[in-house]
Amino acid sequence: MRCKSKSAALGAVATTMLATALWAQEPGGAGAPWRGAGARPCFGSDGGSFQCRPAPGVTALRAGRLLDSRSGELRTNQIVLIAGERITEVGAEAQVRIPADARVIDLGDATILPGLIDAHTHMFNYPKPGMSRETSTLIAIHNLQADLRAGFTAARDMSSHGNGYADIDIRNAINEGRIDGPRFQVAGRGIAWGGATPAVTPTNPLAGMRIHAEDDARAAVREHVERGVDWIKLYPGGAYAFLASGEAKYVMTYPLPVLQALIDEAHRLGRKTACHVLGGEGQKNAIVAGCDTVEHAFDLNQEHADLMAAKGLAYDPTLVRYTEPYMDDNDNKNTGGKYRMIPIFEKAVAMAAATKGLKVMIGSGVDGSTFPHGTQAL
Repeated sequence: MRCKSKSAALGAVATTMLATALWAQEPGGAGAPWRGAGARPCFGSDGGSFQCRPAPGVTALRAGRLLDSRSGELRTNQIVLIAGERITEVGAEAQVRIPADARVIDLGDATILPGLIDAHTHMFNYPKPGMSRETSTLIAIHNLQADLRAGFTAARDMSSHGNGYADIDIRNAINEGRIDGPRFQVAGRGIAWGGATPAVTPTNPLAGMRIHAEDDARAAVREHVERGVDWIKLYPGGAYAFLASGEAKYVMTYPLPVLQALIDEAHRLGRKTACHVLGGEGQKNAIVAGCDTVEHAFDLNQEHADLMAAKGLAYDPTLVRYTEPYMDDNDNKNTGGKYRMIPIFEKAVAMAAATKGLKVMIGSGVDGSTFPHGTQAL
């Protein structure tokens, strides 16, 4: 085919040359010169290229007020110096010297405070029937970035809610610089009790892992560690119900030897464990077995709190998540309005906060279903 003009011919040649150049741009070895356009890119775990993060420089934040979270004081006219991802100096404007090449951000009269940490989140929602993994992951990214914008610079995600090990993929993408997000620790599928007899029907490979004996328990922990989780999420206790007398009863799941095998294997492999319990025997077992963080624990008593303090365990009540109105709605429906869990839980948390030596973590339990990510600090 003949070209209609000289410019069209040159355009065709240029297009061919560009296509050939792009086709030839193989990354080569670590020391190979970059032959593509612009600066040498970074390469992800999939081998694909992306723009590297800018080289870390020095940033100075100028703020009218700054909350000193250690002393509780509100300081005025403060400077915060940041080199890369590290705060290097904080002090009064008259005392801190700002380097000449620093990027200065003047926040005026705004108040700044240290980045918040949410010690118990769920970025993933349970997928609805027919929902793709891609949709679930996009929702999770939206949730974690809403938390980041709300000031949460670190988050601990306590299982992927039926999305397999996709939380690991998100954490890795943040660490590689592909997406913005908080410093992110994840727990994968989580490990639940499936009863002493294995199920006949195949299990969902994306749902929580089901175990039936001590050997299963150790193997499940090993799989999670091999996949790269930061935490091992366990479920020593299940739901609660009120008896006619008003006493609350709680479901226990793993037998104590199975729970001990889970925790011991996790510790052997250098991982810590987080135990979902609401109360009762499962709560006691989690403490006796040495679960590193005890989550929720509605009916924590003084004996258990003292034992946790003595063993160096931490309590993460997730008070926000379990004092929402739906808790009263469920209790009213199930007990005819006679009994409520919220005051029992509030009493346990107040007791724990007053227990000498007990480490109390602040996790919201935010999961995007009952209240939205990014609002938990309110």
